Amino acid sequence: MGLLENLAKTINSNGGKIYTVGGPVRDQLLNIENSKDIDFIVCGILLSDLKKILRRFGTINLVGQSFGVIKFKPFKSESVYDISLPRKESSTGAGHRDFDVDFDYTLPIEKDLSRRDFTINAMAKEFPGGEIIDPFGGRDDLDNKILRMVFDSGFIDDPLRIIRGIQFAARFNLTVESNTLTSMIKQVNLIETVSPERIAEELNKLLELAEKPSIGFRLMNQTGLLEHILPELAQTVGIDQPGGYHRWDVFEHTLHTVDALPLDLKVRLAGLFHDVGKPAAKQIVENGATFYNHDKLGGRLAEQALKRLRYSNETIKQVCLLIDKHMFSENAGDKGIRRLIHRVGTDLIFDLIELRRADTIAQGMGQTTDSIDEFKLKVEAELAKCRAFGLKDLAVNGTDLQKRFGLSEGLVIGEILNYLLEQVLDNPDFNTVEKLLLLSADYLNKRPLDI
Repeated sequence: MGLLENLAKTINSNGGKIYTVGGPVRDQLLNIENSKDIDFIVCGILLSDLKKILRRFGTINLVGQSFGVIKFKPFKSESVYDISLPRKESSTGAGHRDFDVDFDYTLPIEKDLSRRDFTINAMAKEFPGGEIIDPFGGRDDLDNKILRMVFDSGFIDDPLRIIRGIQFAARFNLTVESNTLTSMIKQVNLIETVSPERIAEELNKLLELAEKPSIGFRLMNQTGLLEHILPELAQTVGIDQPGGYHRWDVFEHTLHTVDALPLDLKVRLAGLFHDVGKPAAKQIVENGATFYNHDKLGGRLAEQALKRLRYSNETIKQVCLLIDKHMFSENAGDKGIRRLIHRVGTDLIFDLIELRRADTIAQGMGQTTDSIDEFKLKVEAELAKCRAFGLKDLAVNGTDLQKRFGLSEGLVIGEILNYLLEQVLDNPDFNTVEKLLLLSADYLNKRPLDI
């Protein structure tokens, strides 16, 4: 018997019961492996007594004690579990910010489940092997692929539940029950009270965990949520792409692109925003429309959106770079390929190729990706030759230039190194100490400098 099982036995012998709740129960019914985010609720034992029991089996962190929550780390384990008393809560402020929480060890598990967001998350199971407790029909809703709120004021109490429900619908391919959908639409304005970080967290789950995020983004558009949290994407709705190359408008093309991408956050974010510049760039011509520079404009709009949602600087940089370069030429020769790798970086070049592949598939007119496959092989060949794609790959560095030419630190060294890299990108065989020093001397002789 494992440590957690012994813990459960001890809790039972002291008159209590321990349950897994929410996501783990749902995922078990869906045959989805869930090795993290396992939460427990203990009923029937005072908080002070529960702490004493837990200390016999591991270490505890009382950070959440005011809410009846204990962080528990079993001995000889790296896992940390949330163990809480049953509680009831009510909203006392706008949005997902202020709540009155009342935890009470005497409350039955059903009372705790009644405060949960959706029926599919309002189930519990006595640990380790008890029956599932399902007072709101979550199991039937899972079987019937339905997303249903537990109580009518759920979105008023916590507007974050609107986007949470949408990402659940996409992840588990659920249809939103009519009253729940009506309530989402009615309360959608309340999402403005939710912090950007929390919205981004749910958006990430949609992009990283859903095979078809398009389900969620169509729901966002249907409920009006899209224009609140992603106005840059909302403006692509209904923007047609005449000319015979695209089957769908910009919005639907975007969703098909995201669905065709691997489950990687930065790449799917890039897919989500890759064409948001098209509405502003669209120009009607004789045979359809053009969208010149939509990639550059899209990068700027993506940066605006991601900053608003408080994404990290590194994520913003990577996503915007992928968008900015997604219109690369698949017919580029070796020099062009080396320059693209230099601009994008070896860590992003294959993500860029995947974005282009998905973009092509999502045109929806039967286009093949043969040219992209060939381009990928050429990139792999260039990388295999260990070419220099950045300053760090050059055979000389700034210190070498200082010693050889008696230069002081300053802009001139950076100028020379950038010049050398340009030469090496065109002629990889130039990347030797001897040749680069000769090129440096030539550069200095041709450029009068005060050094």
